Amino acid sequence: MKCIKTPLIGLAAVVLAAGALPAYAGLSLDQYAVTGNYALDALNGTSGGISGYEASAVAYARDRGTLFFVGDEGTGVVEISKTGQTLGYMNFNWAGTGSNKHDTEGLTYIGNGQLVVSEERLYDAYKFGYVNGGTAALASNGVSISNDNVGNSGLEGITYDARNGGSFLTVKQESPEDIRSGTLTFGPNLSGVASTSQLFNPALLGVSTLSDIAALSAVDAFANTADADNLLLLSLGSNKLLEVTRSGQILSSFDLSAFNVHNAIEGVTVDENGTIYLVAEQEQDGSSNDPHSRLIVLNKVPEPETYSLMLGSLGMIGFMRRKKRMS
Repeated sequence: MKCIKTPLIGLAAVVLAAGALPAYAGLSLDQYAVTGNYALDALNGTSGGISGYEASAVAYARDRGTLFFVGDEGTGVVEISKTGQTLGYMNFNWAGTGSNKHDTEGLTYIGNGQLVVSEERLYDAYKFGYVNGGTAALASNGVSISNDNVGNSGLEGITYDARNGGSFLTVKQESPEDIRSGTLTFGPNLSGVASTSQLFNPALLGVSTLSDIAALSAVDAFANTADADNLLLLSLGSNKLLEVTRSGQILSSFDLSAFNVHNAIEGVTVDENGTIYLVAEQEQDGSSNDPHSRLIVLNKVPEPETYSLMLGSLGMIGFMRRKKRMS
């Protein structure tokens, strides 16, 4: 009998075909591991032009398959690949915003080349269209979220949930911590309107600061499920990444204290596959002279029992192929 060759089947496909994978239940951060750690271009450093220095926020652009990040020098936004290669950049023009610190600590992507960047101290946000090599006049399309100067403990993160017409979630760093949800409209000279309310009391989380937020509605596996409502919250002060519900229940966590211990990890985003991207400032504690911020990638890895199922499935495939050869 003629031997029939079958194509190699991927591990995930084997397990799925065997019905061996458990039901997908949240991200389960305890099953994640660091799978990539990349240096980001410093570009023009701390003076003039675009800066890749002090990376403080990151956003995933699904329709481009890329990431954007900003540093808290506030000079502009950088587009990078999922492995940290610089693809382009855009300058920020702060004239007319009232900002003199330009402390950009939050960034989110809302589709079709449009991004929203937030300024920590004035608690303002600005929407702009990305143009590689161009300049965004931020004052032309902004909104004041708090109408107050909250200083260096203010707006640390912003994320966009595209469902139901779109909404934004923001976090305030400390003194006090705050998590807000609602709608933002944008207009010239900060004429936009913010309609937000506290989502839950951040004291429920037991972390010392809040550094960024990401909506899990972007994850394809969560579509039309309750998990799509959940959030990622990053705490630099406690070196933790949390998966939480919108009522403040902690579902899972990831300890960041062992990774890039000389860098401040300040930004988080997630793609449609559940891959998590973090950005960290360059080393600033004198441990080295490395000027590069970092992109850190986390992916879910199979649990030990899943590995056993995969190996068992592969063994069965090998047995079946041997049997066909003998036929």
